[in-house]
Amino acid sequence: LDESPRPGAQRKLTGQQEAHLIAVAGTPAPEGQARWTLRLLADKVVELEIVPAAHFNTVGRALKKAISSRT
Repeated sequence: LDESPRPGAQRKLTGQQEAHLIAVAGTPAPEGQARWTLRLLADKVVELEIVPAAHFNTVGRALKKAISSRT
């Protein structure tokens, strides 16, 4: 079978970037926050220079994918 290009956008995060994101999500929430929000996580991975830019929806999809693969 021939592997032809697939339609749709390219992945926003590599596997390594997703792993870093999951590691950050496992740390205690920032001071003054009860828990991590998707927006806080998106800002943090940019601050840590894991990715140049991140949207909270991308972060949410990556975390959802990670959680669903654990079950």
